Amino acid sequence: MGFAATLGERLFRWRSDGNGPVRLGQRRIFILPTRAGLLYAAALVAMLTGAINYGLALGHALVFLLASLAVVAKFHTFRNLYGLTVTPGRCDPVFVGETASFHLHFANDSDRPRLALELRAGDKGTVSTTRVGASSQGEVVVAVAAGRRGWLELPRVRLSTIYPLGLFVAWSYLQPAMRCLVYPRPLASELPATDAIATAGERRGEGGQEDFSGFRAHQPADSPRHVAWKAVARDAANRPLLVKQFAGGANEELMLDWQLTSDSADSETRIAIVAGWVVAADAEGSRYGLRLPGREIQPDTGPAHRHRCLEALALHPA
Repeated sequence: MGFAATLGERLFRWRSDGNGPVRLGQRRIFILPTRAGLLYAAALVAMLTGAINYGLALGHALVFLLASLAVVAKFHTFRNLYGLTVTPGRCDPVFVGETASFHLHFANDSDRPRLALELRAGDKGTVSTTRVGASSQGEVVVAVAAGRRGWLELPRVRLSTIYPLGLFVAWSYLQPAMRCLVYPRPLASELPATDAIATAGERRGEGGQEDFSGFRAHQPADSPRHVAWKAVARDAANRPLLVKQFAGGANEELMLDWQLTSDSADSETRIAIVAGWVVAADAEGSRYGLRLPGREIQPDTGPAHRHRCLEALALHPA
């Protein structure tokens, strides 16, 4: 298999396939015998030698029958990849230490299924196995370990098959322009002290927390602790989630400032601490902002704001 990979690297011009679909044609597919195929060929040579020495007509017929079977198997192995269309999909952000999942979509416009397809990202990646039905589409997830924060590019993907008999291996290399954002690993620590909280002042509206003023429809960014569970429980089947509204009081905003971390810690540790603050503040439903050297994100809530803050930490210069 190592020889096959080396030969493929010498013959194939490595380049990015971009974001568009890639159709596997004759020039993108390589095929060579496997170890089992080489042993099979050696056995045929030995059988042919014996048939010639002893003048066995049936021996000749058996050898040629098995040789023709190998030729047919080679054709089907190549055809199992030929004509497949591969389109890059999505990859959701992950934290350092987790596994990034790159989604690849396969389209098979042939009337025969594509069986026993194997994908591997890089030389030591995890092998993913899939099949694509006749005249249908499929999706496979290529797993890549996220070892450090920032952008993780999808390594070169090797798509191979030994279907149907394992005598030959056909493979093609894919280089889709895909990358995954890797958040820094959050370090659990207490949120900044109360002196890091800025009070926005007295104002009336939805932001206060003192006087109850009514209900409104639940929104994805709302904290679970503001949901009127008792009101919803009265008619849970027909009533949507409701959120309590308050008027008056102080609207508190938490500013997660890089300067609040210890100066003695290295930059990666400080990034991990601030990332832990972001995760904790988001879990509590707090309204928080982020202040980094050279960048400041105004206080807000919700999944989009959480992603904005973690993205800034992931791409922050070391």
